[in-house]
Amino acid sequence: MTGFRATVVIRDPDGCPVADVSAHADEPVDSVSRSSQVTADGTVVEEFGVAADAAVDGGADVEITPVQENEQEAIYRFERDGAADCACEIVETTGTPVSSVRAQDGALLVSFRTLELAEVAEIVDELRAYFDGVLVEELSQDHEDVSADPVVVDREELTARQREILDTAHEMGYFDYPKGANATDVAEELGVARSTFTEHLAAAQTKLMDAILEK
Repeated sequence: MTGFRATVVIRDPDGCPVADVSAHADEPVDSVSRSSQVTADGTVVEEFGVAADAAVDGGADVEITPVQENEQEAIYRFERDGAADCACEIVETTGTPVSSVRAQDGALLVSFRTLELAEVAEIVDELRAYFDGVLVEELSQDHEDVSADPVVVDREELTARQREILDTAHEMGYFDYPKGANATDVAEELGVARSTFTEHLAAAQTKLMDAILEK
């Protein structure tokens, strides 16, 4: 059996305190965890970790409480409205567990695994119904030795720039697991902004997924 691992970036996750914190912090927000139950007052409790020396400011809409700190990492806790649209919960309502969550520069990055490629497309469509700027930043597959359903993909469907970006990302190990390079590394190699790299990559991935799914 093979499966897919996807990371979706939501550039404008309106109302997400974790993303809001990352917009003010000077380091990425990692190690996000959420309570599975809504409290009696209708809130959800979440925690996140940042580098110990990172400046953390949750903005005016959320109160950030320090929980634990060591030389490497600081853990903070906050409460959010349980009725608010949450990207992680939207993914999980499709029956797909979220495997990791992180935030950087105001954007939220949600990772999950699926058995079918079509499920990735369905989750992206569901997120786009709630948020703007939803892109697939990473898509990888566990391979078996034998494929029972081969698909021919016409490379001419991709622009020269899209092929260059895919080739460079592949050579640098961007699609490997664990990753050999992240989006920032590949963007620097290409001499473009990280957002430009993810836009071209998302467009190329959409074309490839359409071909594989025979849309």
